[in-house]
Amino acid sequence: TWRHNGSLIFEKYGQHQPLNRQAERYAREGVELSLSTLADQVGAVAALLTPLKALIEAHVFAAARLHGDDTTVPLLARGGTKTARLWTYVRDDRPFDGTAPPAVVFHFSRDRAGEHPTAHLKGWQGILQADAYAGYNPLYDPGRPPGPVAPALCWSHARRKFFELADIETNVRKGKPAKDISPIALEAVRRIDALFEIERSINGHPPDVRLEVRKQLSAPLVTDLERWLQGERAQLSKHAKVAKAIDYLLSPNHWPGFTRFLDDGRVCLTNNAAERALRGVALGRKSWLFAGSERGGHRAAAMYTLIGTAKLNGIDPQAWLADVIARISDMPVSRLPELLPWNWAAPETSVKAA
Repeated sequence: TWRHNGSLIFEKYGQHQPLNRQAERYAREGVELSLSTLADQVGAVAALLTPLKALIEAHVFAAARLHGDDTTVPLLARGGTKTARLWTYVRDDRPFDGTAPPAVVFHFSRDRAGEHPTAHLKGWQGILQADAYAGYNPLYDPGRPPGPVAPALCWSHARRKFFELADIETNVRKGKPAKDISPIALEAVRRIDALFEIERSINGHPPDVRLEVRKQLSAPLVTDLERWLQGERAQLSKHAKVAKAIDYLLSPNHWPGFTRFLDDGRVCLTNNAAERALRGVALGRKSWLFAGSERGGHRAAAMYTLIGTAKLNGIDPQAWLADVIARISDMPVSRLPELLPWNWAAPETSVKAA
């Protein structure tokens, strides 16, 4: 049963196979399992693994720096399908040579109201790498207890706005004449790419090393970029597409977040860690709809937390889930950390079973 449940969970949340498809496959193999039976098993496993999910969440929110992001997910509700949200928070200290294991937490909500990240990060203080979503703004309030969160914005987001205006191949394919390609956007992409090139050379180095290189090499490039963009912006109409890309980057509310990496060696230039965590959700959401209540959404968030953290630690999620489901009921609370992906030693029998 534990092997079956591990497979059931992994296929649903790791391989995006809805329960009705799994039921059909079991039926073809001569095993009749109703949809309600499979759903009950998923619920039982989710409840069983709740203590493990809580340990992962505590580990994530013990970090001094987090990546945060969200994506849409379909929610089947009265009157049709609603657009709900899955939020992710990623702890990954490896870019600055940190020794803490990487981990990810997901949360579900019915909408994208700012109250959700405020609740998720209640009591947490540190650096939040995210996009410029206004819903995060209450976290940055100087009067926030226990203190304000420091925003670090994503240069990949800023670059993308210029790249879309400078992508010659795509624009020509869409039938736009070459003269429509923005030379300002093209130059902005070139300058931003120079910053990324520096970052590649210091990935995985300690914060002090990263900071010293940034002070010497990146800071002058950022100063020149700001001066150049301000000069170009002064000559543009506010309606120009490239003006909007410049305004996004140079906004007084945004620029301190974009330049925070020049003052803290732990900060990454991008929020790609969170975007990678959401990739599986984006790939799978077309395959499933949540139930009418929020329960299915919260259950999915818990399972994505477990599977995503296993993947971040290079652990086979299916083998890990099968073993954990088999052992967790007989394990005292004090020993539960042994089952966390970064502490887990794969028994040979579990690997073979998976």
